[in-house]
Amino acid sequence: MAKIPTPRLLPATIAALGALLLLKSGVLLQTAITNGQKPESVMVAAANAASTDQTSETAKPPAANPAPVAAPKAAAAAPSLSAPAPSPPPPVSESEKALLQDLRQRRQELETHAATITARESVLAAAEQKLAARVTELKTLQQKLEGLDAAQKQREEAGWQGLVKLYEDMKPKDAATIFNDLSMPVLVQLMDRMKDAKAAFVMAAMNPDKARDVTAELAQMRTGRDASGAPIAGLKIKPAGG
Repeated sequence: MAKIPTPRLLPATIAALGALLLLKSGVLLQTAITNGQKPESVMVAAANAASTDQTSETAKPPAANPAPVAAPKAAAAAPSLSAPAPSPPPPVSESEKALLQDLRQRRQELETHAATITARESVLAAAEQKLAARVTELKTLQQKLEGLDAAQKQREEAGWQGLVKLYEDMKPKDAATIFNDLSMPVLVQLMDRMKDAKAAFVMAAMNPDKARDVTAELAQMRTGRDASGAPIAGLKIKPAGG
């Protein structure tokens, strides 16, 4: 089987351009004759047009992809300006060194003093807490003792009131006979708690000397003064019975 040769594109393109040139030349010549122009100028214009078409056609690459545009190279970085070297610190004199050392020592002393104060405050806070707890315990104990004392006084008063009621229910003469032989502290407590009306009848039946002595004791107890009128130290005045 015979091999068919591959047609060449360039001769075919040239032949096509020649035919196109002849066609345009005929058209331009006919138009020029119609418009009254010279045939020479028309032929020159046709030749220029054909040359331009040929140049544009031959400049196009045959079915080839356009070459990628190369990216421009990055401009070289400008050299950075180096920072100026720092100037060395000025020399320190001996007096400045001594002053700095003194300030450093003073700071250490202040820190030590502050630590000592903090430790003392901690100790004082702990002592205050213990003292507050102790005060609370003492207050509780005091309240307990006051309650016990009040209960004891109530029991004692109840006992005295029982005796007073006993002697108030007795006949005045019988009660006076007993009162004549009682000790003065007991007799004063009984007579002080008795009603005045009952005590008057009992004292009228008592021995006059005994009645006089118990009256003086009752006066001192109720007024807080002795027989001479001077106040009795530490003596609490009790209200009269009645």
